[in-house]
Amino acid sequence: MIGGLLGVILYFGIIILIIASLWKICTKAGKPGWAAIVPIYNIIVMLEIVGRPAWWVVLFLIPFVNVIMAFIVFVDLAKSFGKDVAYALGLIFLGIIFLPMLGFGSATYRGPAASA
Repeated sequence: MIGGLLGVILYFGIIILIIASLWKICTKAGKPGWAAIVPIYNIIVMLEIVGRPAWWVVLFLIPFVNVIMAFIVFVDLAKSFGKDVAYALGLIFLGIIFLPMLGFGSATYRGPAASA
């Protein structure tokens, strides 16, 4: 019973951390922070942040293609904040660590990486 309750508290703590990180990333990029919690719209905003066309949101609805698209967006997100591909791999595989580092760290938004 206590272990299950602890698991639920940990689960919700992680969710709150990720939402807060995405909120902060959006505000650093000049977008509204609340966009991080609105389904579908959060993908559109992230595509605007990284400089990809908004119609790519359709590709996120296709199974297996969405995983590849997420990798591309994470690489572009890292580059948009002046980080390298190694940081992008951190975002992809250890997002629980690297998203808060990007959102609450000293990284500044440098503009959409894909349009450069």
